[in-house]
Amino acid sequence: MTSTVSSLDLDTVDLMDPELYREGPPRELFARLRTESPVRWMTDPNGGGYWAVTRAADIAAVSKDAATYSSNAGGVFLRDDVPLPVDVIRAVMLGMDPPVHTRYRGIVQKVFTPAAINNLEATIRARVTRLIDDVCEKGECDLVADIAVELPLQTIAEILGVPHEDRMQLFHWTNRIEAAGTEGTGDGLAAFGELAMYLFGLIAQRRETPTDDLLSALVHAELDGERLDDMELNGFFGLLMFAGNDTTRNTTSGGALALLERPDQWAQLQANADLINGAVEEMLRWVTPVMWFRRTATTDTELNGVQIKQGDRVVVFYTSGSFDDELVEDPNRFDVTRTEVAHQAFGGGGRHFCLGSGLARLQMRILFAELTRRLPDLALAGPARRGRSNWVNGLDSLPVSFTPTPREGSS
Repeated sequence: MTSTVSSLDLDTVDLMDPELYREGPPRELFARLRTESPVRWMTDPNGGGYWAVTRAADIAAVSKDAATYSSNAGGVFLRDDVPLPVDVIRAVMLGMDPPVHTRYRGIVQKVFTPAAINNLEATIRARVTRLIDDVCEKGECDLVADIAVELPLQTIAEILGVPHEDRMQLFHWTNRIEAAGTEGTGDGLAAFGELAMYLFGLIAQRRETPTDDLLSALVHAELDGERLDDMELNGFFGLLMFAGNDTTRNTTSGGALALLERPDQWAQLQANADLINGAVEEMLRWVTPVMWFRRTATTDTELNGVQIKQGDRVVVFYTSGSFDDELVEDPNRFDVTRTEVAHQAFGGGGRHFCLGSGLARLQMRILFAELTRRLPDLALAGPARRGRSNWVNGLDSLPVSFTPTPREGSS
């Protein structure tokens, strides 16, 4: 991609072609767009077109102006029917606009307050210890399957109230929905239907016998004096399951790959625990796991000198914004010593800023602190395998090796 980017015709290039992302986001292409045409009309092979927004400042402007750039009017994906029909997307917070979005967000926001997140630290630390214990004596593992998948999956499943033994089935359902967005298939709706049938059973249980978990809180919460119905609960649950699992998994594994490809960075992080917070922010910036979302213009407007008509699709590319040199100095340098790391990994700001950002940060801080302490010679043991997606920046496999060490607390 690097050798040919300067010769690409911006009038014909398909930014939604998964092949462009085969080796990761096409950063050189996005840099060219930011320079030459930061708000550019792109042809959509599935019909029509959309405005590609690639500069951080413009992404922030769109993200913070829900009245002009709606999530509800056309949903947040480029196509109205993939990976889920737009009516389904509108039923979850992801596809809502204020004031409805504000009321729904308020229902779950108390679960993700800084105080509530801090109360999870001991539980997450114990979970990280168990996950490392499961591999430390082997001298090798797949960092994706053995750690990056399990940590956020177990965490969000426990918060939501999903039985531990059911977590992998939920993982597979969310993966099928995500894959449908890239492959353009109808399997996303089928997977959502299977997930819904499972959830209807859990919802019925929580109505009869509430427990101390988020699903029980949602089941018994009231919005404008009324309880949420089963489909609203399903939408809440599905969104939180995906957002709490997939994005943290991909940032963790992608961040580990960036570190291990640069042994000097791993060594600095291992030598100085005070770097952990900044390193986590740098990993978030570097990966930016959700690469884009769509908005729809509700009126004729102007963005960075470009006229946008009512009804036009507008796609904000967070993966480009996080590498904007107006946002971060020398963006193509991965550097765990940065003290202030600006990025758009959690969105461009505004009402849809990631609700679980604090939980993601806490899990990553604990995990990388423990990895550098307990597996100090962690190294790549083979090529990483990247998922095929134009939307999610993630790895399917990351083989690593290390000197076998005893389980924590064993002699």
